[in-house]
Amino acid sequence: MKAAYPASDQLSQLNSTQRALKIARHSPCAICDGSCPALRPPVDIDVVLDQQFTNESSLGDLGQYGSDADDDDSDLPYLETCACGHDVRDHNADEFELEPAEFARRTRVAIRLDELLHDVGKLLDFHYSDEDIVSLRRQMRIPVSPVSPQIRTTPSPEQQPSSPVSSILSDPPQPSNKRRRISISSLSAAEDDDDDDEEDRPLAARMSLKTSTQTDKPIRPPASKRSGKSRGKASHKAQTAPASLLPPSELEKAQMNGGVNGVNGHVNGVKVEDVMDQSQLSRLAAGVTVDTGANAPAGPPGRTEKIAVTEMRRGVIQITPVENDSQPKSFIILAGLKTLFQKQLPNMPREYIARLVLDSNSRGLAIIKRGFKVVGGICFRPFPHRGFAEIVFFATASADQEKGYGGMLMDHFKAHIKSAYPGMLHFLTYADNYAVGYFEKQGFSKDITLDRSVWAAYIKDYEGGTIMQCTMLNKVDYLDKPNILAQQQEAVMTKIRQMSKSHIIYPGLPQFQPGEPEGITVDPKDVPGLRESGWTLKMAMESALKFILKEVRPIPRNADTYYLERILKELQGHPQAWAFLQPVKPEEVPDYYDVIINPMDFSTMEHKLETNQYPSIEAFVADAQLVFDNCKTYNPEHTIYHRNAIKVEKFLKDQLLEEFKRDG
Repeated sequence: MKAAYPASDQLSQLNSTQRALKIARHSPCAICDGSCPALRPPVDIDVVLDQQFTNESSLGDLGQYGSDADDDDSDLPYLETCACGHDVRDHNADEFELEPAEFARRTRVAIRLDELLHDVGKLLDFHYSDEDIVSLRRQMRIPVSPVSPQIRTTPSPEQQPSSPVSSILSDPPQPSNKRRRISISSLSAAEDDDDDDEEDRPLAARMSLKTSTQTDKPIRPPASKRSGKSRGKASHKAQTAPASLLPPSELEKAQMNGGVNGVNGHVNGVKVEDVMDQSQLSRLAAGVTVDTGANAPAGPPGRTEKIAVTEMRRGVIQITPVENDSQPKSFIILAGLKTLFQKQLPNMPREYIARLVLDSNSRGLAIIKRGFKVVGGICFRPFPHRGFAEIVFFATASADQEKGYGGMLMDHFKAHIKSAYPGMLHFLTYADNYAVGYFEKQGFSKDITLDRSVWAAYIKDYEGGTIMQCTMLNKVDYLDKPNILAQQQEAVMTKIRQMSKSHIIYPGLPQFQPGEPEGITVDPKDVPGLRESGWTLKMAMESALKFILKEVRPIPRNADTYYLERILKELQGHPQAWAFLQPVKPEEVPDYYDVIINPMDFSTMEHKLETNQYPSIEAFVADAQLVFDNCKTYNPEHTIYHRNAIKVEKFLKDQLLEEFKRDG
């Protein structure tokens, strides 16, 4: 028995059934609990490509001359059932359960996966897989936030606006009314590395964690790694004491077990540690109790070197700038960058990526390995006389995303810009929804401080992404960032040590010791160490007064409040919402408040939301609608403000409609 599989890789040529089949082929079964990784045909089904694509030939339609085939495959039904017994919809490909934007996104990822399979001649091999296939299939499992921006279908390369040429070679480009969406990063959560996770912790927690890790575990030489994945820890063998040792005496037991304070025999006095090494000082400054025995660690733990840094030092990889200068070496590296971006950015058309990477006005920075194999890269367009550069594509190979390539590439990119373009200190990029966190850790922010007149005519209004900015500091050597951070940390710890009194240990209160009568009250002024911590009676009175006045009572919050907060955050982050974030300044638009009687903006809505001034979702929507109506009333239809108001208003209505359907 035969079943068909769609051969076309054009989104416009696929109907909903064919799109669902392509998605199901690369998606796990939602019912089998992980035992079925993707749609597989049953053993009695022979899958063939549908005739829509395979019958096309440069010789035209040859069907009129007859065929030696025994049967005609043109009317075969499409594959509907998996070998696990469940159908296409059970493999996370139900068009009615998925949001339209998510269904379209998964279709584009599935098409890119089929293109990779077609390149290696495995399009009909449902059991074939490699590291690129596995990497892209992870994107089939990533859910899209219910309030994330709508992802529109990317137009064909012919419809894409031309890339603005370098400002050195031409006049400033004119603004275009066309819009395009661009994905500029392919970085997994593993790319954030342990160092990024460590930077999210408070300084005291980092110091205590480092020291406790070193204290609890024996020191070992670092094991060599061949991949970015961490190896499991070897179990320790139990060790027993020699039988010839005598049991400890009572005095030795007391010395080994230590003593307790207060009523158990120790004097209630202040204990000051006499001699402490650097590690103990760091722990004490962080508020962690330490011992001063001989087994205490002798110094602060060293940081494990990243795999990317090790490979760079050993010459396994190197980072090189590249541009289309018609040199053979440059063509090889640019071809590698093009292939990398095409694999890691499945939402972008291949032709569009090739056109931008090979554009003579684009510049690149590539991580090459074992000759000219490209494992990471960045494509950017510099505008030196405007003082900024646009990052167009940024990706690392899926197999190397846990090695720290992304952070190292960004540091080298900043150093390269400072060297090649001394006056260019700003970066702008449109980050897709999965790369915003990475760019924030690399110094990018959603707050655009660069004047819009500087970049508005050079960077088009991309859809489906968040515009972000990074501003470099001249005095910072980004290739020496670990040492700079270590010096800053040491300076902070030095200040803490000068002010910290955590090495002073006060005795416990006798009123709470075992055997003491109940109902004893304690005057806060008599608590040892409380005054030394900076506490005053005035602080206690103010706290009690606030409690009496119920100023500390939190504003009641419900599910609607959290939903409105998410909606407002998405509105504020919308690429076209920059004009609605703050109130209109009278000095910039003198007659605005003569025309608009009831002004409104997103910052005012945020304040009202925080102070619980919205009794319902309808009241929130009414204020949002007031923002858009005011803009359309004051600004003519041909202005960018009027057009942006229409786009953001449509975005809000789409989100509300989705929520209504979800609740309905």
